[in-house]
Amino acid sequence: MLRDPSLIPLSHQHHNGLAMGILIRRSLSADSSAGNVEKQAQRAIDRYELELLNHFEIEEQVLFPACASMPLIVELLAQHRAIEAFIAQLRVAPSVSVLEQFCELLTKHIRLEENELFEQIQLALPRDVLERLGSEIDRRAVRICL
Repeated sequence: MLRDPSLIPLSHQHHNGLAMGILIRRSLSADSSAGNVEKQAQRAIDRYELELLNHFEIEEQVLFPACASMPLIVELLAQHRAIEAFIAQLRVAPSVSVLEQFCELLTKHIRLEENELFEQIQLALPRDVLERLGSEIDRRAVRICL
């Protein structure tokens, strides 16, 4: 199913998150030195502060309330908190293990939203609700070029 225009700003942010995960994994595969681990941890922290935090806020304040009855929302919220916990760990004790877990969960989370949540939303929510949500999502979304 094609992505509804109301959700495209979130999908663009998802694309950036997936790309970041790939870049971090590739970098760690080539160089797992302490210096590179710190550099990749900072990359994850910076991306969280620039875009992921904004993304989570939009979902939790705008999108999720509109589809709160969907069972998937509970799991997605738990994943948000787990991703935040990984960022907190990376701030104080960066490690290859935490970076790998962060990238794995972020990828899983994005795929779940794109492949299941967004599909369900597009089928369940009326056009006027999607348009209203889309306007607010578009207004709030931070746009970052990689």
